[in-house]
Amino acid sequence: MSKPSDQPRIANRKARHEYHILESLEVGLALMGSEVKSVRQGKVSLSEGFARVEPATGELWLHDVDIARYENAPAERQHEPKRRRRLLAHRREIDKLLTETRSKGVTLIPLAMYFNSRGLCKLEIGLARGKGKSDKRESMKTKDAKRDMQRAMTRKRIG
Repeated sequence: MSKPSDQPRIANRKARHEYHILESLEVGLALMGSEVKSVRQGKVSLSEGFARVEPATGELWLHDVDIARYENAPAERQHEPKRRRRLLAHRREIDKLLTETRSKGVTLIPLAMYFNSRGLCKLEIGLARGKGKSDKRESMKTKDAKRDMQRAMTRKRIG
């Protein structure tokens, strides 16, 4: 088994720009073998994905995350790239997510996918509320100001 440090950490970079992250949670994924191989190669796109709790069954599902096909897998063992995948979490966590996502404007989005120290594929999901245009502009201004301050502090003074 390879070390977890050489495994990719796939991050959803747009998530923190588009949403206010209220809370985050680490959950497991039920994946096929060819999907695990693709994730190990880093061929995953989280940007369009979202998670949803099915109220009828009480299960947590991941939708619209694109895990590319594994080219070395035989055709009968191949997976659908955008199929919905079951997320594994404790019942009390799922119940809590169900009650919190019922309020208007709150959704579950994938933040990062990675392998833990035991070699298991994990997904970090965030309970998120969408940002408006002014919120996005404000975050960009804050980020630019921090970057400028950091540059000014590292710059050497001449004189």
